[in-house]
Amino acid sequence: MRLSGLHVYLVIFEFEVPFMIKTRGIGLSVYVVILLLSGCGADNKHAPASVETEEELIERALRIHDRVLTVDTHADTPIRMIEPGFSLSERHDPRETGSKVDYPRMQEGGLDAIFFAAFVAQDIRDAGGNQRAKTLVLEMIDAVVASTGQNADAVGLALGPEDAYELEQAGKRAIYIGIENGYPIGDDLTNLQLFFDKGVRYITLVHSSNNDLADSATDSKGPEHQGISQFGETVVQEMNRLGIMVDVSHGSDDVFYDAIEMSKAPIIASHSNARSVTDHKRNMSDEMLRMMAENGGVVQLTMLSSYLRDEPDNPQREAALTELRSGMKSITDMTPDERLAMRQAFNEVNEKFPTPSATVQDVVDHIDHIVEVAGIDHVGIGCDFDGGGGIDDVFDASQVMNITIELVRRGYSEEDIEKIWGKNVMRVFQDVQDISRSMQARILS
Repeated sequence: MRLSGLHVYLVIFEFEVPFMIKTRGIGLSVYVVILLLSGCGADNKHAPASVETEEELIERALRIHDRVLTVDTHADTPIRMIEPGFSLSERHDPRETGSKVDYPRMQEGGLDAIFFAAFVAQDIRDAGGNQRAKTLVLEMIDAVVASTGQNADAVGLALGPEDAYELEQAGKRAIYIGIENGYPIGDDLTNLQLFFDKGVRYITLVHSSNNDLADSATDSKGPEHQGISQFGETVVQEMNRLGIMVDVSHGSDDVFYDAIEMSKAPIIASHSNARSVTDHKRNMSDEMLRMMAENGGVVQLTMLSSYLRDEPDNPQREAALTELRSGMKSITDMTPDERLAMRQAFNEVNEKFPTPSATVQDVVDHIDHIVEVAGIDHVGIGCDFDGGGGIDDVFDASQVMNITIELVRRGYSEEDIEKIWGKNVMRVFQDVQDISRSMQARILS
C-alpha cells in the first residue's frame, strides 16, 4: 500500500495536531481530517494494555494501513464510468458530484484493490429485458477495462488474487470486476463464460427484486423460488466451474442457505452486515454468520448507514423518493444523459432531506460482532461506494484508513487487520480458483 506521505490533521477537543508519516519514501502530502469522538472505546474489550497518545496511535495505525493489502469488494463505480465526460483519473469532489471513488482518492486513502461491480437494476424478465441488461453490463465492463488500459501507470486489471499483491508491489491499484444482479445472465448459461472471459470474478445473484435465479431479501411481493431457482442452481454450478465467486448479498435468507448447500466453493457476501447489531433484512443473522464460517466464506462489511444503525423515520424523504422513482424509466432504457440526470435528482433529495449518517464506530461494532460469532477469518470490507455507501468519517475512498485507525483503537493486531482488509477475501478467492481448476481437470480426464 502506498499512502503517499500522509499529512494528517488530528482533531481532538477542538485542537489540531499536525504530524507527517513517511511511507516507503514517497513524498506527496495528503490532507485528511479525522474526527475522533471523546470517550470512544472506553469500555472496549479489545483495548490495548499499553498507554499511547492519540498521535502515536494514529501514526501506528497508518503504518499498519500502509503495510497490509487493503481490498474493497464492492463499489458501483462502473455506472459512473459510462456517464459523459467522467474519468477515474481525475479527482472528484464527492460533495459536488456524488462520486466516491477515483484513482487519486484510492491512492490518498491507501486503498490497494477494489472490485468494481457492474450493476443493472432489475427490469422486465423477458428476452428483450435480458438483452438490454446484458448490453448495459457489457458496456460497463468494457469501460472498466478501457480505463485500466488508459491509466496503466496507476492501475492494472486484476484477474486472480495474486494480481493484487503484484500490482501493490509495483505501486499500482488492482482493479477487479464483479456483476451486481445476475439479471444480465438471462436464461443463457453461455453468458457466464463471456463475462468470465471479460474479467468478471464475482456475481451477486440477485438485487432488490426477485429474478430468474433467486429471491431478493427486499422484494415487496415476497419469495418466488423459496431461495435459489432450479436454473439458479445450474448458474451456481457453472460459476464454480469457471472460478467466479458466488455472492449472496441482497439475497433472501433461503438464498443464503441454498448457496451454502449448492456451491462446491466457499461463498461471499460482498456488502452485508450483522443483523444482531442492526435488524435489517439485508443483514445476516448469527446463524448465517456461523454457517459462513463453517463454509469457509467471508462477510464484507458495507458502509450504508441504514445497514449499520437504526434510522429515524423520515416521511418527507420517503415521499420524495417514491415520487422520483414513480416517474423513472428503467435504467436499461436510459441514455447516458438520463442516467446522469437521475443521479443528480437523487442527490438533490439527499441534500434536501438528509438522514443521520453512521460512523466508523458503527462499522467496527459490526466487525466486533462478526468476529465474536464467526471468527476473525470470516470478515472483510465492501464499502458500496457509488451505490449508496459512505458515512461521516468514511465518506469516500480517500478516508478508508479511518477504519484501520478505529480497529487499532480497539486493540486489533496487525495480523487481524491484514485479514479483515484483504487476506480473508483473497483466501476465499484462491479457494474458488483452486476448486475451479480441480473441476475442469476432472472434466478433461
